[in-house]
Amino acid sequence: MTDRAKAYTEAGVNIGAGNEFVSRIKSMVASTFTGGVVTDIGGFGGLFKLDTNAMESPVLVASTDGVGTKLKLAFQYGRHDTIGIDLVAMSVNDILVQGAKPLFFLDYFATGKLDISTAETVLSGIVEGCKQGHCALLGGETAEMPDFYAPGEYDLSGFCVGVVDNANIVDGSSIRPGDKIIGLASSGIHSNGYSLVRKLANEAGLKGDDIFPGTDATAAEVLLTPTRIYVETVRGLMRDMEIKGMCHVTGGGFYDNIPRILPRGVVAQIEFGSWDILPVFSWLKEQGKLGWPEMLQIFNCGIGYILIVPEEIADDVVSRANGMGEKAWLIGEVVPQKKVDKEQVIVNFPQAR
Repeated sequence: MTDRAKAYTEAGVNIGAGNEFVSRIKSMVASTFTGGVVTDIGGFGGLFKLDTNAMESPVLVASTDGVGTKLKLAFQYGRHDTIGIDLVAMSVNDILVQGAKPLFFLDYFATGKLDISTAETVLSGIVEGCKQGHCALLGGETAEMPDFYAPGEYDLSGFCVGVVDNANIVDGSSIRPGDKIIGLASSGIHSNGYSLVRKLANEAGLKGDDIFPGTDATAAEVLLTPTRIYVETVRGLMRDMEIKGMCHVTGGGFYDNIPRILPRGVVAQIEFGSWDILPVFSWLKEQGKLGWPEMLQIFNCGIGYILIVPEEIADDVVSRANGMGEKAWLIGEVVPQKKVDKEQVIVNFPQAR
């Protein structure tokens, strides 16, 4: 440490630790670089050369998000290796919905006192997420802000930019009655509803190394399972299949997210039970004394991503998705909206026997 940095260090900001962190992560970050990256980390801005040769009218698509209070469980359980995957997933899945190919990602990591080991572990998850999302980690910001965060805690946000040819934007406008609704399995809770998850887990006295009910995994493993990234599968399907609309099932569950892609005059009719319900959702329902309609308003309940396709190719899409490593099901269809329909999502629940 130089004398120039002494005053800042005494105020709680360790410039040396920040520099060491950047030095340690350089090779990890570089492992995500794609052909469009024309800069190294450490600059004031990341440079990316956009290749538009295959597009007539390229449109950039951008998204930003965080991980929410799932971070609190990462702090509580002392596990930081997967939370970065969540961060990338929330943004890349969002732009994927509009048919965009993710190009690059930027992250923001803020903490009161920089723990290099923890920060490096978090960054390793971001790198893994970028690899799964086929995008470059173009840059980021590490902010050390004394007295702003509780000891041992940090905050994360992420920013993703992708591109799609204007003619290939997926916006749901062509959705019509008769189209089929396909669900792709979630890996778990993903990154929404964690204020309730934490409340229920704490009420149940679940510790990180306790075996989670109905599984062979620990509570930490189940509750911190990272959000699934659907880029590879969906981009593969889009190459030669007509996808009319897509939905990333995040906060607000089925009832708030599916209508975002539906044109006026139609309803998404979902057949509950047409997909596998993971044990974590059954436990949350029982522990919280909730009904399935409430669960579908809060959580993905096992479906993390939705595709709406023409009826004649629905079975083929399901088969191809399953062949690409996803779990996919036909979970409903688009029907005309009746005057009595107050919402654009109707979930049919099987009659109790």
